[in-house]
Amino acid sequence: MTQPHFPTDIYTEPANQDGDTLKNLGPLRGLAGIWEGTRGVDVKPKADGPRTQAYVEHYALHPIDPQTNGPQMLYGLRYHTFITKPGLSKMYHDQVGHWLWEPATGAIIHTLAIPRGQVAMASGTATADATSFELVATRGSEVYGICSNPFIDYAFKTLEYRIKVTINADGTWSYDSDTVMMIRGQTEPFHHTDRNTLTRIGEPQPNPLAPRPAG
Repeated sequence: MTQPHFPTDIYTEPANQDGDTLKNLGPLRGLAGIWEGTRGVDVKPKADGPRTQAYVEHYALHPIDPQTNGPQMLYGLRYHTFITKPGLSKMYHDQVGHWLWEPATGAIIHTLAIPRGQVAMASGTATADATSFELVATRGSEVYGICSNPFIDYAFKTLEYRIKVTINADGTWSYDSDTVMMIRGQTEPFHHTDRNTLTRIGEPQPNPLAPRPAG
């Protein structure tokens, strides 16, 4: 990865910071809120070959206060997606993390953690008004990579995670993800794919400790 240009002063934070996260989310603005998707499709590995599973998803994305790393300024959404099989309440997939936007560079960062013992950080770039973008995390990268517990690394070694997001004109948004893994005993990589379209069922909720307007 090409080393970006960074300032000599790594401590001083930006002046005149705008605390309105929703106004500064760039291409992530269309994701803010509480969503439901009932048409999810998961293609996963099984001993007898790929298996397709339908799923229902509840995806909440709420604005966080602006984050600074010295001069770097990030706006973002904290998220939790909870997935079940149709007609069931037992968790099928649980995932938490952040979607982050850096206005100065056009960088988008997607972090994820799942309770099977795996984390990843994917990145991409987009313009502030973009309605589609793609992010990638790669095994072995020191900056945008993938880290797994020993068993997952042994049995389902994850080589790459890729997700494409599209903000649709009807107010919904869709994603299509591809997790490329090398499964023990197989000679070719397996593409574990997920896709869904989500419809808004609730509004985004800001920091609950933030001051409320009078009135």
